[in-house]
Amino acid sequence: MKYLPMFIACAIILPTYADDYYDYTTPQKRDNYVGIRLHKNENIAFDFKPHSGTGTTIRNDSFGIGTYIGNRLTDHVKIEFESLYTGGGEEKYGSDFNFNIWANMLNVYLYQQFGGAVEPYAGLGIGISGIWGNVEGNINLSDATADMSWAAMVGVNFALNSRIDLNLGLKYQNYGDIDMGNTSTEIDATEFYIGAAYKFGL
Repeated sequence: MKYLPMFIACAIILPTYADDYYDYTTPQKRDNYVGIRLHKNENIAFDFKPHSGTGTTIRNDSFGIGTYIGNRLTDHVKIEFESLYTGGGEEKYGSDFNFNIWANMLNVYLYQQFGGAVEPYAGLGIGISGIWGNVEGNINLSDATADMSWAAMVGVNFALNSRIDLNLGLKYQNYGDIDMGNTSTEIDATEFYIGAAYKFGL
């Protein structure tokens, strides 16, 4: 959680920045938006559980990247489709554990605007993850699968102007399970993310 102080500092500073640059004189309703997010995984966990014997949990920091498209359904509800890639790996017990994930999520948010420029929110997401995993070394296993994924997130959106938003958030995501040989492996992560969105009216 070494990035938490930086996250808090941004959440304190950016509202002032957004307030200075937001144009209150020409409010425009822009319900649709597209954006990109950078995810910082804090100890993404690859929980390796043999059906018989002792398992282990591989934890590693990593980065992910995602794109999203959304719509503000009402003044307090918005919906997004997000597609993101992440992965990780670590050497442990003489084996290399590696995984790659492509998740496609449908996210729903409740939000509240303050002054037109600052927007705290909470959300839930559900979707499908494609997972590719392998273990090489003392044991050799690999597989690929698709599994259900779910997420819960909180954050703040900052409107810099009528077109551009900045976004900071904290998310827990369970990416799903993958079976490799006689093992069942669950992958989940706690993530900080920062993003930018372009709002357009259609």
